This record gives sequence, C-alpha cells and structure tokens, in this order.
Amino acid sequence: MRFEAPRRIASARAITTRKLPFRWLKTSTYSRTAAARRTSPASLGKLTFVVAFALALVGCSSPAGLLMVDDSYTVSQRFGAHKDEYPDIVWPTLSVVSGQSIQFDIPYKDVPGRTLHMDVFSPPPALQNKAAIILVHGGGWRSGNKSHFYPLANLLAQRGYVVLLPEYRLSVEAPYPAAAIDVTDAVAWATDHAAPYGFEPGRVAIGGGSSGGQLAALVAYTARTSLFRQPVSSDQSLMALIDLDGVLDFTTPLALEHENLKKDKSAAGLWLEGAFEKQRARWIEASPVKHIDEQAPATLIISSGQLRFTAGSGEVLARLSALGIRNRYVEYDEVLHTFWLFEPYLSRVAEEIHAFLTAEAGAATLDAARGQNPTSENPTEGE
Repeated sequence: MRFEAPRRIASARAITTRKLPFRWLKTSTYSRTAAARRTSPASLGKLTFVVAFALALVGCSSPAGLLMVDDSYTVSQRFGAHKDEYPDIVWPTLSVVSGQSIQFDIPYKDVPGRTLHMDVFSPPPALQNKAAIILVHGGGWRSGNKSHFYPLANLLAQRGYVVLLPEYRLSVEAPYPAAAIDVTDAVAWATDHAAPYGFEPGRVAIGGGSSGGQLAALVAYTARTSLFRQPVSSDQSLMALIDLDGVLDFTTPLALEHENLKKDKSAAGLWLEGAFEKQRARWIEASPVKHIDEQAPATLIISSGQLRFTAGSGEVLARLSALGIRNRYVEYDEVLHTFWLFEPYLSRVAEEIHAFLTAEAGAATLDAARGQNPTSENPTEGE
C-alpha cells in the first residue's frame, strides 16, 4: 500500500514578494478535502493573497469559519533547505505491513470555532505490545502539522505501539497555554480510549520534535498537576517522555540567546505573548525543567548535536538522576535539527525509542515485583 503526503494548498508566498507565510483554511472537514480537490493550487494561492491582503488593509481578524495557518514549516521546506548541507538525508516513505491500520482525523476536542483531531496508527494485532505513544509535531509553536510524524508513527506501529498524533492550536490561532492544554487533553482522550485501541492506560508515553518536544516535556512533567487541566479528576501520569531536540529550559543563557533573539517577534515570544523581559514568569512556567519532581516519567532525550535546541538538558538529566528516575541522553554529531523527518535518522530514532521503552517496561515490572520505586539502574548515557 502506498501513501501520499497530504496535499498542500498553495499559499500567498508563491505569488507575492511579500513572503506572507499565512493562508486561510475553512475549519470544516469538507473544505479541507473536497474543496482542495476542486480548486487548483494556483487559484487558491491567489484567493489566499486577496483575502489576507484585504483583511490586513481593514485590520480584521480571521473571517468567520476560516483558520489562519502558517505553512512556513513543512517536510518539503526542510528537505529543500538542507539537502545540500546534509546530502545523506532521504525523503521519507511509508510502507505498511499486513494487519496494520491507520485512522485519520478522529475528533478529540472542541475549541472555539472548530474541532481538534488526531490520527491513530495501530500495529498488527500479532505485534501489539499494549503500549501507546503520543507524538507532538513541531514548527516553532506556530506552524507544522501532525502529518509530519507519519513516517515515525508508522515505524513505531510496526514495533507494536499504538501511536496517536494530535493537532493542537498554534500561536497564530491561540497563544500559550492553549497548546499545552490541548496536548494535555489529548493525553486524557488517549487514556479514556485505551481499551478500544488495545493498549493499557498506564502504558502511555509522550514525545515530540523541536517545539513539540518542549510541549511534550511540559505536559509530561505537569501531568499530575492542575496547571493545564481543571479539575484533576483522573490519573494522567505518563510512562515515559521522548524529547527530540526540544528546549527544556527557556531561561538558560543558551536558550535566551536564540529563543529571545527577536524579542516579541521570536517564535517563543509570539507564543508566550512577549519577550523574556516582558513575560519572565510565563517563560519560566513554560520551561519543563521547572516542573520536575519525584513523579516525573522516565526520559529519553535525543539531540541533533546543535545544543541550543535541547537547552536545559543537563539540568533535566541531573534532576532526574538525583530523584532516581531513569533517563538516557543520545547526541548525534551536529546533524540536521529535524533529523527525525528523514532517513537515515528516522529508523535510528524509532529503534532508540523502542529500545528505551522496552527497557523501561522491563525495569518497571522488576520494580513492581520488588515493591520499590523506580531506581536509576538505567543511568544517563551519551553517544
């Protein structure tokens, strides 16, 4: 079976030197499918520009029923921009195995004006290991799409996991903490629907890439609190966290040098509604490291080797180790930031995640048999 990447509607960037990275999408399912088939990309791009330009002139917000989308971050954009610098990267391909199933656009939450959806990759019944992984896409908190994780989700499903890919509100639609609330609600939906999908609610891990890694870490380390959900009516603790090049502490000098470079106009500033100097408390609250306690899940951090993207990882690993919580750190030799999108790294990442979760499941079973809390038998490692 062969899958094509979701069709990309042309944006205003294609027809104007102003390089506006925005486009308007109808929020209904019909408009995202049937309308795309019946309208040429060129005409959609022209329409996008006209609508966006007219609204800019009159100072309007998004028209009723339309959602503003920043499509500046796509798989094709990353490949085109970096294939010369990293000639080893290969365009991702999905090859499914017998018995595997994929469900698209399952509604999991209503937000003002629309419904949020998630895609679910399920393993063949014979490979089912009763565990699930939620993967949160990246894109600077303002761009990206859940489809970016299709190749990794596919490989993990073939290793026995149910993989859930939620969409969430980006900063062009709603600022912090909307995205964290949405991802927290996606965790709740997953645990509530564990039985129909064949996994155990206590065996759910969460991961993400880049800004999605930061969000995954923030949600993982606050899962037992009321920070992003009220009331706390059920146990949403997670089995493990997988951070792929996601910032873990916005307040470190390294993070501030990059994430706060453009102040209010930086990706983090746009999401957190202001530069660090203006929104200090919010930048601190959004830093996952600030929420680590004895209930934090086992943590796997995979770094591209560009250390700015995992700023705060040293403190995270130190705190986890001090608390006896299993952790592992893997560092590549300064490869492409979004390495998980492309081979040869894609398969390596899938195997790293599988190995870590398999070891964590075995260690947790051993601890339960001993009647102990998790120990640090699996110490921090570097590669």
